[in-house]
Amino acid sequence: MRQRIWFERWIIEGYTLRQLAIQSGHSVSTLRRVIEHWLQRPPPDHTELSTCRYLLFDGTFINERRGVFAVMDTERFSVIHGAAEMAEGPAHLHPFCSALAQRGLVPTSATIDGNPHLIRILRLLWPEILIQRCLVHLQRQGLSWCRRHPKRTDARHLRGLFLQIMSLHTASDRDRFLAQLHRWECRYGRQLARSPEKGWVFSDLKRARSMLLSALPDMFRYLDTPLIAKSTNALEGYFARLKQRYRQHRGLAQRHRQAYFRWYLHLCPR
Repeated sequence: MRQRIWFERWIIEGYTLRQLAIQSGHSVSTLRRVIEHWLQRPPPDHTELSTCRYLLFDGTFINERRGVFAVMDTERFSVIHGAAEMAEGPAHLHPFCSALAQRGLVPTSATIDGNPHLIRILRLLWPEILIQRCLVHLQRQGLSWCRRHPKRTDARHLRGLFLQIMSLHTASDRDRFLAQLHRWECRYGRQLARSPEKGWVFSDLKRARSMLLSALPDMFRYLDTPLIAKSTNALEGYFARLKQRYRQHRGLAQRHRQAYFRWYLHLCPR
């Protein structure tokens, strides 16, 4: 049991083997065997999912186009499930979400970054689920497509709308935003959609318009239910801490990486 404590410190605190050896009095080779022992044993999974209703779904890349994908409960801000070596396509997301459904998860809402594959899977498994688009992702991508200093008048006005997104706190804020968007759409948007113009700047502007219009039905769930998070920031902060710990183990063998992340998600749910 004492050896398990040093393994947990290696995971939670990110201690190197040399640091653990100084603190524990064990040799580096002994500690390496202890860590190998626990990495070869999957952590238990006792999380009760039937009580989790308001969730965040998001992932972060660790190695090329694969990484860690996790689900956080917004009432406790605790990760309830996660997996490593995940790509954010249907081949990985469907089994991930299906496993949660089989364990009794019946979510009321899910705040997500707008991944269309994930939206389809969530609505397939839980037809009554409320999807909340992450407003931070929406704003960040929209501002990127509109450019920092747009020369076009329509792009400047659309950029102004994206800048407002994170300051919509009440129903009246929402209604005012929607009225401004409607005026922009009547003046610029429809003409933009019909225009045969080409080029990177114009194409990105059309993408920004299309993204915002398609997101509208799922942008304001949080105004009706405060437990619905309007962004995935809490989960992104969690991923930042996870990556910081992982970087402290740069020499971790590839065969142990998936086990490392499983243990981290188990030992550090917050």
